[in-house]
Amino acid sequence: MTHSMNLSRTASELVTLLEGIDGRGYKAYKALTGAWRFTDFTLVFDHVQGDPFADPSRVKVEIDPATASFPADAYGNEARRWGTAALLARTFRHEAGNRSRRRGSGRSGAVRMESVGQIVLPQTAVGIDEEGRIEARFAVGLPARGRRISAQEAVALLTEDVPEIVGASLTAAAHPAEEVARCAAANEDAEALRSALKPKGLIAFIADGARLPRQSGIEDTPLDIDEVVPFTSPATLRVTVELPNAGPTTGMGVPEGVTLVVGGGFHGKSTVLRALQSGVYNHRPGDGRELVVCRDDTVKVRAEDGRSVAGVDISPFIDGLPMGRRTTNFTTENASGSTSQAAAIVEAWEAGAHVLLVDEDTSATNFMIRDRRMQELVPSDGEPITPFIDRVRALHRDHAVSTVLVIGGSGDYLDVADHVIRMRDYLPEDVTDRARAVASELPTGRVDEAATRLRRPLPRRPDRSSIDPSKDRRSTFVRVPDDRTLLFGRDAIDLNGVEQLTLRSQLRAVGLALALIPSAPSGHESLPDLLDWVEDRITAAGLDALSPRRLGTLASFRRFELSAALNRLRSLEVE
Repeated sequence: MTHSMNLSRTASELVTLLEGIDGRGYKAYKALTGAWRFTDFTLVFDHVQGDPFADPSRVKVEIDPATASFPADAYGNEARRWGTAALLARTFRHEAGNRSRRRGSGRSGAVRMESVGQIVLPQTAVGIDEEGRIEARFAVGLPARGRRISAQEAVALLTEDVPEIVGASLTAAAHPAEEVARCAAANEDAEALRSALKPKGLIAFIADGARLPRQSGIEDTPLDIDEVVPFTSPATLRVTVELPNAGPTTGMGVPEGVTLVVGGGFHGKSTVLRALQSGVYNHRPGDGRELVVCRDDTVKVRAEDGRSVAGVDISPFIDGLPMGRRTTNFTTENASGSTSQAAAIVEAWEAGAHVLLVDEDTSATNFMIRDRRMQELVPSDGEPITPFIDRVRALHRDHAVSTVLVIGGSGDYLDVADHVIRMRDYLPEDVTDRARAVASELPTGRVDEAATRLRRPLPRRPDRSSIDPSKDRRSTFVRVPDDRTLLFGRDAIDLNGVEQLTLRSQLRAVGLALALIPSAPSGHESLPDLLDWVEDRITAAGLDALSPRRLGTLASFRRFELSAALNRLRSLEVE
């Protein structure tokens, strides 16, 4: 966080400057670059747009601790700081939407801050440091008539709109004290809960009373409360965790191993899995998933017909393809459902995942199971796929990789499950004993098709020259046109299958991180080593390590999402 308060000109000097350039060409706005001291904050222009139709100007506001006046509990540790910062970012964005207005041509008058959504994680829109100092980064559209400066509108924008938005969002006086305390405490509790999972032998936790359903498949806000059945843990899986603010908290602990989530259609199986995949992040108070957490090495995998795969060893799952094609170094521009799912598992494993989430609905059927009848009809010597059912136990037994599977139609998986949870009317039941009885009473006669021991694939070494972020005259071209696409150099990376990327700001940060990889020092050659190097840079310098431009549009991501984007880069080559 930078501080510009001692280097700034005054707000009255800003008004004088604007009045002096009224009617001039738009580029005269460049004179605004630098810091301007207002009564309660400092306004800094980091980048001034060159045209009213271009991306708005990048600015930031700095507020000293005495003016911000938040209680020490709001920023007493990192978890509390990010909980408070998310509240301020949501409020600023809301107030900007309500108070800013069109003030001329193009983007004139716009005041915009990046959305932080329902999740709470490190981001660059709003930060609060150890002393309680606030920095907020956002964009403003400097007013113009055509392409001429409109000074009167600019004065109103910068001396009325912006101060009103700042005053209504970035100081303690703008928020009920209990709301600030709630946001800080909720984030601290979520961090503590996640840290407690591994020592307790758990991979996930869903608190009693959690409200899991969302408004829709594309809307992450909670479903109306009256329509939601609060989550209640089965007694056999209920655990209690002591949290720093909430105190003793009960809920369903998901143990390590192989866990099935079963049940009829529309009873909440996939709702639980989606809550778990989002549980790698913390959530804002009121979301319903504040105390739904997964270990941070949890990855959702699925089939993705048509994706590219670069040099992945999928032979533990698929071997002996027709025409003698090798799968120890499998490369394709157009993966099938089964090869794409095998690649996704190996890629997540290579990046360090120890928990896999799998939904039968988004999986390739022939990758998941071959039942006894199909084994009889198509003998194993004519089938290159070792189905997941024959590898899932070895993943945990030999490599400490646990799996949670949503299963609705394949009872064969009862033979390999450690725990079985049945969802009924959105409530879970532990039916493990009954599942074992059913498996014993109704044997399928299915034969295990794993002919070899499951070995960990060797790490790959990306060819750095194949990771090119340049386009035309730009050395780094990264754009995010929608929620699922990353434009990287001359490539468009389709991230539809990477379901744990939630925010556009995460996609943008992932793209900038990809652009750094070719500059990694020697000694960082394997893909895991490169992921470590990027993580170390961000740990040392924050998300600003990704770009010298001090962007307010970045949010943190995990190594697994960075790896997933790299693996879907169609130009990628590996050694």
